[in-house]
Amino acid sequence: MKIYPIETGNFKLDGGAMFGVVPKTIWQRTNPADVNNLIDMSMRCMLIEDGERLILIDTGLGAKQSDKFFGYYFLYGDFSLESSLAKHGFHRDDITDVFLTHLHFDHCGGVIEWNAEKTLLQPAFKNAKFWSNEAHWKWATEPNPREKASFLKENINPIKESGQLNFIDKNALEHIGFEVLFMDGHTEKQMLPKLTYQGKTIVFMADLLPTVGHISLPYVMGYDTRPLLTIKEKAAFLNEAADQNYYLFLEHDAYNEICTVKHTEKGVRVKNIHKFTDIFN
Repeated sequence: MKIYPIETGNFKLDGGAMFGVVPKTIWQRTNPADVNNLIDMSMRCMLIEDGERLILIDTGLGAKQSDKFFGYYFLYGDFSLESSLAKHGFHRDDITDVFLTHLHFDHCGGVIEWNAEKTLLQPAFKNAKFWSNEAHWKWATEPNPREKASFLKENINPIKESGQLNFIDKNALEHIGFEVLFMDGHTEKQMLPKLTYQGKTIVFMADLLPTVGHISLPYVMGYDTRPLLTIKEKAAFLNEAADQNYYLFLEHDAYNEICTVKHTEKGVRVKNIHKFTDIFN
């Protein structure tokens, strides 16, 4: 097995929305805001080369939305999914599986693209199986008013129409080759991949832990549908991560790729911050 971080782009989100009830005077110590109260975010995906399978976890925003839509999120930097894959010698057509932690637009937008004439939405990964789970799919296709703006029909409907949609269940290891942790606080049945790699356990954190600044339990996004459940899920997970020395792969932290955590008198806190290549060959 070989794992590669795949940078798909950077964007900005409102810092208050990202930290919920935590005051700006506190959260800006770890995630400083600009003059518009926006903080830097990444869309760092993961590529797993395992035998004949090439599995991409999440896809970033993609490029099919309007300039007006992208204008809300202040995209910046030179990263793209295509260039990041090419850096490691791969093309989108090489991908055998696209695993979607959940169907919010910043995680699944890159699955679907326009055709050359911009008349038809089509899969960006023509040779891949797309993986979600049945409960989350229902949640996303029958969205509540709070999340409706995050579940975009143009991202989701063409996945099913392509015939490439598959569902993960509790036997995820048999389907996709790694363990999956199901979390319900952020959105219904978000999936976190958990892998053993080079003798270490890596967990792809998706939106359970967006950045290092979110480790403290009350630091919960305003986007979460069930914030008290997020706190409960995060507490259980972080205690286990500290006990077992998990390496936490951060999808949205613009500056930190991986962290570990430890127990302290104030609860679980960050232990070390690493670049992926400093830990894994």
